[in-house]
Amino acid sequence: MEITAPQPTGKGPAEHFTGDVWVDPVPAGSAPSRAQAAMVRFSPGAHTFWHRHALGQTIHVVAGTALVGARDGRICEARPGDTVNCPGGEDHWHGATPESFMQHLVVSDTGDGSVPSVVWLEPVTDSQYSGPRTP
Repeated sequence: MEITAPQPTGKGPAEHFTGDVWVDPVPAGSAPSRAQAAMVRFSPGAHTFWHRHALGQTIHVVAGTALVGARDGRICEARPGDTVNCPGGEDHWHGATPESFMQHLVVSDTGDGSVPSVVWLEPVTDSQYSGPRTP
């Protein structure tokens, strides 16, 4: 058993996020584990850019309401306790509603290094972010 001290909170970079986002990396194991995790807090209206993970991403909502969007225009609402699984290669974005803060735990697999574990794409447009939601 090993206890790891927390790493400092970092501001989400403007080249990956719209609005104010704070990231707390969560140590997720040592080799041979390739898991990567982070607790992420979004201010109202803040969200990621479009992106995709080679081996997928799991989003577990712990506070607020998360919006998770896909290229087909679907925007799902996820609430505390809900878990959203985005399969490998699926373009998606996630963030807070315009009305409130949101916090989620994200987990992904970094893979073997043969392909990038995450590919960041273009910003989400205002019309994409404000599209109709599916509860």
